Amino acid sequence: MMAIRTSTGGSSLVEVLDRVLDKGAVIDLWVKVNLVGIELLSIEARIVIASVETWLVYARAVGLLEPHPLVDEEVVA
Repeated sequence: MMAIRTSTGGSSLVEVLDRVLDKGAVIDLWVKVNLVGIELLSIEARIVIASVETWLVYARAVGLLEPHPLVDEEVVA
């Protein structure tokens, strides 16, 4: 039987924030409120939390940004 390993040390807020900004996080929100078949409210939101560098890498990878001739690809990629 394997022993369960636990950690007594916690992560500081700075470590958690650094990890989230480095890797990024996406929150998709979709809310629709109907009353007797009538749509009263519809909300769609996508919240992206990431550093600018991380966002630029992913945005370029999925085609949201076109390469700019004056930007050095080594710095962004």
